[in-house]
Amino acid sequence: MIPEALIAYRRTGGAEFAFTDGAPGYFQLWPENEIQQWNLDYQVSEYAPGFIGFGSDGGGEMLAFDKTGAVYMIPFIGMSPEDAQKIAESWSEIAQRIEK
Repeated sequence: MIPEALIAYRRTGGAEFAFTDGAPGYFQLWPENEIQQWNLDYQVSEYAPGFIGFGSDGGGEMLAFDKTGAVYMIPFIGMSPEDAQKIAESWSEIAQRIEK
């Protein structure tokens, strides 16, 4: 369920954390081999069904994909699909915003 664009980004040496021009402003990616466990720990399937978390903004927001691969910010506290804020159509769009 993790879009290929993020997998390719990570496997080609993409930053694990970085600042972006625009939302999310800053990100920390969860290690690829820990994404499933983090989603279980945060109970994402229960509180934000239809999403899979893959990182955070370094604060109170989880970064998550929906089934189309669009990127959302969802609060960790009070997590619900209704509070999901779409910030990009894809990971590629976020990657283009990374400050050099």
